[in-house]
Amino acid sequence: QVQLVESGGGLVQAGGSLRLSCAASGRTFSAYAMGWFRQAPGNEREFVAAISRSGRNTGYVDSVKGRFTISRDNAKNTVYLRMNRVKPEDTAVYYCAADPVHSSDYLAETIGAYDYWGQGTQVTVSS
Repeated sequence: QVQLVESGGGLVQAGGSLRLSCAASGRTFSAYAMGWFRQAPGNEREFVAAISRSGRNTGYVDSVKGRFTISRDNAKNTVYLRMNRVKPEDTAVYYCAADPVHSSDYLAETIGAYDYWGQGTQVTVSS
């Protein structure tokens, strides 16, 4: 299995930028497609972005397309979420998750596909 630890959250003004990191330990990081999810108070956890094992394929929820970028560094066992032009509605706890997949170019956008989760990092966007 893999252990995931998120970092980089905090308070940011609307229009600003933030970069979240998720460090993985345990099994080979490159064996997992990775995803970022978020959960705001009173809301269900939702998909934000995902990246395939190879890094060649990425996917985003419509509300963050053009503003957020997911990337990974398999040598550093880390996945990142660059958040630009943030909005108050981006306020949430952000979670990274790992999906053990066979295909190097596959990624999933559903919570149920992911087997391993971090503890989350809080992002608060002030208006």
